[in-house]
Amino acid sequence: MADKLELISKCIRTFPDFPTKGIPFKDIFPILKDPKAVTAVTDLFEEHVRNTYPQVDLIVGLDARGFLFGPLLALRLGIGFAPIRKKGKLPGPTISVAYSLEYAKAEAEMQEDAVSAGQKVLIIDDLLATGGTLYAAIELIKQQKAEVLGCLVVVELKYLNGSDKLKPSPVFSLIHY
Repeated sequence: MADKLELISKCIRTFPDFPTKGIPFKDIFPILKDPKAVTAVTDLFEEHVRNTYPQVDLIVGLDARGFLFGPLLALRLGIGFAPIRKKGKLPGPTISVAYSLEYAKAEAEMQEDAVSAGQKVLIIDDLLATGGTLYAAIELIKQQKAEVLGCLVVVELKYLNGSDKLKPSPVFSLIHY
């Protein structure tokens, strides 16, 4: 496990003042250039989910980088994947929630039939900062009367205390800053 975490950590780079001044952007895209790093992320998430949430029914990924790891994990687990996108990007009937990011306001939405009542759901994204996006996802899933088991992220910026906003939903993060 330590070797996999080290490999993942080496692939993450920081861009200061992006997208706005004062934001140290954590770039996970180099992970995708390294098949061993992508495999390491998927392996660690799969191991955690199999050990902690064997009852999971669905992986929900957040726009857009949750779409990179979510389908891979869902495929490994033999379960479905559903997206949560920025408002206006999904066809058909949708539900939405407004939320704040550390540098902007936004609205997230999902198709009304993406999650069924009673399903046990894990939410996946690349990064947890202030928790706004994941909080909105939790609210959308609750509106569908499904159960949020927890959240999975590659990177967590602990100093922003985003996981506090998500309680009681637990957060599993691979890399912490």
